[in-house]
Amino acid sequence: MKPAFYYHPFSSYSQKAETAFYEKGVEFEAKIIDGSEPVQSEFQALWPIKRFPLLVAGERLVFEATSIIEYLDILYPETYRLIPEDPLAAAEVRMWDRFFDNYVSYPQGRLVFAALGREADDGGAKWKAALDTAYALLDRRMEGQEWVAADRFSMADCAAAPFLLYADWSHPIGSRFGHLWAYRQRLLARPSYARALDEARPYRAGFPLGAPVGRD
Repeated sequence: MKPAFYYHPFSSYSQKAETAFYEKGVEFEAKIIDGSEPVQSEFQALWPIKRFPLLVAGERLVFEATSIIEYLDILYPETYRLIPEDPLAAAEVRMWDRFFDNYVSYPQGRLVFAALGREADDGGAKWKAALDTAYALLDRRMEGQEWVAADRFSMADCAAAPFLLYADWSHPIGSRFGHLWAYRQRLLARPSYARALDEARPYRAGFPLGAPVGRD
């Protein structure tokens, strides 16, 4: 029986987990959360917190994108591993996964919330500076290497792909960050993420800061 995956294609955290499904070749029952029934009521009954993505595998309920990827590696051990078996390599992957969550996605989200009127809009200088700091660090990190951790495509890259996409839309990655930009382009070309991104394209006009042309 396929696991049920509750998500929205345009959500960066949904894309993070969706990329893992496609990378591992694990089929799922798509439960797109767009306000339509019965999916909306199912989702709210399962998870009153109302934050997606959410995975239901048999009797097991798994919330948060990182946890979903962890569970997929455990539930489907015969597929490509997104978290290496070596403990030190696994710790590195988890560390960089948290970097993208906390230091790329978080400040990017603050800029979006301000544009939506959910937070005070002071021009976003603080969050743009935070992104520039993250960009500079990542640019140094990516010099001379293909993927961000453990010398292979991993959970950390599943996080990096959508977070860097939307971060660049919110506060462009400058030309001085050439290694980071090349990494972002590799992520966009990765078949697993390219598939998730294609499924998000019908919704891109709704990006509150305006989805820039030619940046994906």
